[in-house]
Amino acid sequence: QVQLVESGGGLVQPGGSLRLSCAASGFTSSSYTMSWYRQAPGKERELVATISRTGGSTNYADSVKGRFTISRDNAKNTVYLQMNNLKPEDTAVYYCNTVLSRPWWGQGTQVTVSS
Repeated sequence: QVQLVESGGGLVQPGGSLRLSCAASGFTSSSYTMSWYRQAPGKERELVATISRTGGSTNYADSVKGRFTISRDNAKNTVYLQMNNLKPEDTAVYYCNTVLSRPWWGQGTQVTVSS
């Protein structure tokens, strides 16, 4: 059973930092590209960052470049999203994603950036 479990969300002030984690199980996560998406209220889900199987290649949405860093620890089957200099517009539910025979999603973790 494929499972993706996100954690690490919360309430943070503008300019603050959070690190999200995505624990993968039920498949060999090191064989797959992993991604983080987010969905703000009333908006469509958008791609935030992607990391290749080995972690050697990453891509980011323009809105988070220079502030967010995606990484992975294949020994722990975990993908991370380090978020720095957070802005109110980063407020959203953040989802971990991978594509095997079909897309798989975690349950999401809420990130709220507010003073």
